[in-house]
Amino acid sequence: MASSPPADAPPTAGSVSVGPAAPTPDASPPSRIARAEPEGDARATREAPPRSRVPVERTASGPADSRVVIPAIGVDAPMIELGLNPDDSLEVPAESGETGWWSGGSFPGERGTAVIAGHVDSTSGPAVFFRLGELDAGDEIQVTARSGRVKRFIVERSKQAEKDDFPTREVYEATAGPSLRLITCTGEFAEQAGHYEDNLIVFARAA
Repeated sequence: MASSPPADAPPTAGSVSVGPAAPTPDASPPSRIARAEPEGDARATREAPPRSRVPVERTASGPADSRVVIPAIGVDAPMIELGLNPDDSLEVPAESGETGWWSGGSFPGERGTAVIAGHVDSTSGPAVFFRLGELDAGDEIQVTARSGRVKRFIVERSKQAEKDDFPTREVYEATAGPSLRLITCTGEFAEQAGHYEDNLIVFARAA
């Protein structure tokens, strides 16, 4: 996380929303039911990148078939499947200790870009991605699929972006090989709106 949450204003259990991006009119929300790791190198079809508005109104929950481990910042957390809200914004995990994978994109380790979101904090304290901003280039991220296969990624860089100017193309662009993006909230906490003003994005490539 690029900056710590304000000590004098604990945020509401929160949004990991990402800034607006033009939706594809014919894109339909994916199923919210968690499922096993897709077979093959890539999905046959891809959905349009999520659009977001804040605050996010719906959260996702379900069986955690996979795990995310980031040794450098002490993360070892379940990963559920995320779909889209009715307004095409990305769902967020219902639990602050969970991460969520956007099921409209590649599964981590497949060819293409996989996106995992997690909360930075909640009303009860730090959440799963509270220390995400401490990651350095070269740190390792591990994703264990339901099958038990472990996919490893190496952090390349991090970027802080305003939610109103979210770099959708940069985050969701198709890549020739497996790549990973981790997203959480950061920046100033807008107390009246009930959410942080920025997103922190970590870019990683397959090890």
